[in-house]
Amino acid sequence: MVDTSAPKVTEEEARAVAEEARESGWDKPSFAKELFLGRFRLDLVHPFPRPATEDAAKAEEFLTRLRAHCEEMDGSVIESQSRIPDEYVRGLADLGCFGLKISEEYGGLGLSQVAYNRALMLVASVHPSLGALLSAHQSIGVPEPLKLAGTPEQKREFLPRCARGAISAFLLTEPDVGSDPARLASSATPIEGGAAYELDGVKLWTTNGVVAELLVVMARVPKSEGHRGGISAFVVEADTPGITVERRNAFMGLRGIENGVTRMYKVRVPRENLIGREGDGLKIALTTLNAGRLAIPAMCAGAGKWSLKIAREWSGVRVQWGKPIAEHTAVANKLSFMAATTYALEAVVDLSAQMNDEGRNDIRIEAALAKLWSSEMACVISDELIQVRGGRGYETAASLAARGERAVPVEQLDRDLRINRIFEGSSEIMRLLVAREAVDAHLTAAGDLADPHADTGAKARAAAKASGFYAKWLPQLVAGKGQVPTSYSEFGVLAKHLRFVERHSRKLARSTFYGMARWQAALEKQQGFLGRVVDIGAELFAMSATCVKAEMQREENEAEGAAAYELADVFCRQAALRVEKLFDGLWHNTDDVDKQVARSILEGRYAWLERGVVDPSEGTGPWITEWTPGASTEENLARRFLHSTRL
Repeated sequence: MVDTSAPKVTEEEARAVAEEARESGWDKPSFAKELFLGRFRLDLVHPFPRPATEDAAKAEEFLTRLRAHCEEMDGSVIESQSRIPDEYVRGLADLGCFGLKISEEYGGLGLSQVAYNRALMLVASVHPSLGALLSAHQSIGVPEPLKLAGTPEQKREFLPRCARGAISAFLLTEPDVGSDPARLASSATPIEGGAAYELDGVKLWTTNGVVAELLVVMARVPKSEGHRGGISAFVVEADTPGITVERRNAFMGLRGIENGVTRMYKVRVPRENLIGREGDGLKIALTTLNAGRLAIPAMCAGAGKWSLKIAREWSGVRVQWGKPIAEHTAVANKLSFMAATTYALEAVVDLSAQMNDEGRNDIRIEAALAKLWSSEMACVISDELIQVRGGRGYETAASLAARGERAVPVEQLDRDLRINRIFEGSSEIMRLLVAREAVDAHLTAAGDLADPHADTGAKARAAAKASGFYAKWLPQLVAGKGQVPTSYSEFGVLAKHLRFVERHSRKLARSTFYGMARWQAALEKQQGFLGRVVDIGAELFAMSATCVKAEMQREENEAEGAAAYELADVFCRQAALRVEKLFDGLWHNTDDVDKQVARSILEGRYAWLERGVVDPSEGTGPWITEWTPGASTEENLARRFLHSTRL
């Protein structure tokens, strides 16, 4: 049998591939980067950036038409049929929803990131599978990579088709490859003297892959004479001979998404379809995700809005022990959390999107924090909503309707939201990604001190360089505006929260330094410590976004602004408690003993604890499916919502 497993790579080799793919330069300022360094640059986010009047009017006109179409679609149909009806997709295509961010030059609507996010929020409120369809197409599918790295010819050929409704999919993950791209096994071998490439491999979890007309495929080009090689990105016609959709996957939620297993065997792709250069595939993917990740926070904010509406209406009519449940403290606490956190969710995504539209700031960390924090908090909100609804929260909408009650799909919301903590980088991977950026200044300063292969002389020179950096940086962390009672007074009652953020930004930077001093080069392996550092940064970012948004609303509408201030104040109070707990967890935790227990678990030391149950999965198949090269022996399940967009 041919060995089809992913390439065997060491931890060091895997890290090198990831490091090569990340953007190393900082040509623009970053609010979040400065936050992790102990510098609270409020001027980078305040005043809250606003869209141009013309852009806002254009967005409102489109969103009005989109809302009318959304009100005609029935999410329960998608849920019951596990498929989006063709007419829903045709309607979205007719409105231009597949070209929301594609410029008008190429037939798109040319909307801003802010408008795009609002459109996703609206569509996903009908059914999250609709949001996934549009975001997978535009956030990580063909349009965004071509916008960033495509040639003029590629843009002219493919972007108009995408705008007309040529659904696209992104093919990176493989049966044995997830967040570690160094092990990518799919190949793109140069043929015909370099005029084309031949793709071979199997891709897993190809969202939109079942219905896509165009694909972005990541495959490894072997290094050879005249070929730089490396993981590369290609635009591929989905109906190219040799491409077979062998499975449509089913999940606990998002039951309408067309997610599949795609096999490629001797798939010819012309050289002109290479995006960027050979070896640039991962860099293109990561750069694409800087803005693409904002789709998930937008839909999470929408979920928070709907959850708050249901909780408000239900807790006002549900009476227990002589009064509405909203008047009981146990429920009131949940309602307060849901309202305050929903406000913060919208503030985070709006601020990140506005900064992306302005282009003045580098938002790679902000987008990652927004995705991480929003996906986690939205799941907490949905769980709280289930608790507020009680037994009805656990019951399906169809069952509720069958006995004459309002069909509220709360349990569906919980199932649908759960994937967001995994999509486009799991929470664990996002923490590592942000942590790498957060400690970048330290690693740069340390230089060869962090290189286990550096000789004594190199380490000595690096030590001198690091001493110079810290001699200038550390004194800046001693005192700041957060210790001055009159600082940020223009924010009224919210000023104390901004002072909290400033003080704790410096504390976070000092804590990171202490971690660097304690573990030195081994800091990057302290995932528990770094994860808490990132979570603290995420909360501080959310607090900042919430305060500046509330101030913007106060300036625009006094009555609404007063209400916004109330929500911002409550959110910051709640977030501050989480921050203090996270700081305590930096140094008081069970990380070391957890690692020991995990090793013992793998060694079978506690296998006796597993006795007394039956495992229904035993004997059903291997943990990871092996694949063999060759033509597919399966039926091709690919289908299309729309006719081909080729002219």
